[in-house]
This record gives sequence, C-alpha cells and structure tokens, in this order.
Amino acid sequence: MTNPTQITVEPGRPFVDIVREFDAPVGAVFRAHTDPDLFARWTGPGQLTMEILAFDAVTGGQWRYVSRDPAGGSYGFRGVFHTVETDALIIQTFEFDGAPGQVSMSVARFEATDRGTRITTHTVFPSIEARDGMVATGMEYGATESYTRLDDVLAAVRA
Repeated sequence: MTNPTQITVEPGRPFVDIVREFDAPVGAVFRAHTDPDLFARWTGPGQLTMEILAFDAVTGGQWRYVSRDPAGGSYGFRGVFHTVETDALIIQTFEFDGAPGQVSMSVARFEATDRGTRITTHTVFPSIEARDGMVATGMEYGATESYTRLDDVLAAVRA
C-alpha cells in the first residue's frame, strides 16, 4: 500500500515541505537515497531514464545525473551533499541545468516510526519565483510518483 505524500507550498514563502512515510526501516530508506543504483531506480518521472554521472553521498560529496525522455531530450541536474548523517539527515543543494543559478537547498530528515520511516524534507529556494517555477514544472506530481516508485524499490530490496 502506498502512503500519501503531503506537499505544502505556502503562498508568499520560498519553501516546499514534503512529508512521506514508508513501510520500511530507516536504514533501507536512507540507503535508497544514498546508493546510486537504488536512487536511479526511483527518482524522477517513470517515463525517463536516468544516467548517474557522479554520486558521492558523503558530506562534501557531489552528485550529477541526466534524465532522458523517449524523444531524446535530456535534463541535467547537479548538487553538493553538504551534510550526510547515516540514517538521520541529508542536506544538499539542487540545481537544474535548465535554470542555472536557481540553486535550492534541501534538508531531509529520516525518522523511525512504529510502521517504518518518516521523511520530512524542507526545501528553500532563492526566491518565490524560483519556487513557483519549480512547482510549475510538475514537481508535486514528480515527487509523488517518485515516492510511489520508492515503495516498489524498497519492497524489492526486502524480498
């Protein structure tokens, strides 16, 4: 069963908050965020393929990937892992090549619950306009779809 993804986009504030629970232990959910092979299986829209070019999920490490659509279009993303605390916290930047200079900062907290794991993510954008631009690209749909795919990855890893 898929748990709901709660996304909050408050008018007039350059933030997006996402809360999602998973029926899997913290270690498994955290690993799916830091293991490049697992990460590529669930992140982004399902109709795209992902090529990971760099993914060093340690404090100070960098990441970069390119997603490709069936028509041959490509979409590059990159960032830096500012803080990585195993099974607890990931603070990282995010930049879309199509919007250079619009760097956001995300803080993802991983918390054990009675049923598994809760992830709470707070993302800060450089402006309300940058946040609204990201939301307009379908970010809410993409986050919900990605987390649904993460449920499948976690189930496969447990099997």
